[in-house]
Amino acid sequence: MKNKIKEQIQSGKLRVGDRVPSEKELTEIYHVSQITTKNALVGLAEDGIVERIKGRGTFVCESYLTSSMNQHDKSDRLIGLIVPSMKTKIEQEFVNYIEKYVSKNGYDLIIKITRESQFEEANAIEVYKKMEVKGMIIFPTEKENYNEEVLRLSLDKFPFVLIDRYLQNVLTYSVSSENENGTLEAISYLLNKGHENIGLVSPILTNTVTEERAKGFEDAFLKRKTTINKNLWLTLEFNEISPNKTPKLIKEFLLTKPEMTAVFTMNAELAVYTHLAISLLKNETGRDIELITFDPPGISGISFIKQDIEECSKKTVDLLLEQIDGIYNPRRIYVPVKLNLCELLSD
Repeated sequence: MKNKIKEQIQSGKLRVGDRVPSEKELTEIYHVSQITTKNALVGLAEDGIVERIKGRGTFVCESYLTSSMNQHDKSDRLIGLIVPSMKTKIEQEFVNYIEKYVSKNGYDLIIKITRESQFEEANAIEVYKKMEVKGMIIFPTEKENYNEEVLRLSLDKFPFVLIDRYLQNVLTYSVSSENENGTLEAISYLLNKGHENIGLVSPILTNTVTEERAKGFEDAFLKRKTTINKNLWLTLEFNEISPNKTPKLIKEFLLTKPEMTAVFTMNAELAVYTHLAISLLKNETGRDIELITFDPPGISGISFIKQDIEECSKKTVDLLLEQIDGIYNPRRIYVPVKLNLCELLSD
């Protein structure tokens, strides 16, 4: 028992300041008597490896076990995360939950923000490889196709997981939300309310996420055997998406489509810009358009599809640890989403 706890400290699963399971908890975990667990904790305390605080529990303290961990040992516990930006709440939540589950499994997380640059993404991968990280979690850039460094990781079977994307025609590990089903449910909701002319505001369809959400949009019409009008689709180049440009572009588009009564946006950022355009249009003409979006835009009265970011993050870390442990069974995992209707937000 004493050696098992020491092994957890040496491996990094229990770190300085962490609470060691209680005598009762250790008894249940290892199926031994409570006197055995008590003697183990007392012995560790006598060796100066843990500190027992009355009324609080037993905690790992600085000792020869922790101070003997050299820099190489620390690098063996590193996982690299690559994200395109930290500007959206979704990206921030991913970082928060990934760090939570990486840390919970005894690893340390290092982060590189690529600022939507494929060059920086490739550079980050190379830097992490030189640092000898145990694995990588990659949230790929939206602007361009996958770079050769990501493909090379897959060919080399280096432990990594893609978030919210996957490599078409290349078998690898990835985790994403149910983009297609979520969008299908949202558009079906609008169709059931009587909307026939539903618009779409989207970045150019350059990755698997936007492609899946567009397919979900189409499938909702096919399911009802209703004609879809893609003249109501507005696709924006990435250099057109900004607070200064986008609301004006969307408003001009809406003016040319008087038959449109509802619009779906691919993400929360576009929802904010579309909401502004709709508000301006309503003030000028009295015309109102219902808005629904993927991800919460932070604006009351707008229905949205909510991703389970914590579950996505947990499954991502689980898949990475599987590879680090020597198991290679690449697959794609889908995490369910939920349609939050504005009528229910006050419940």
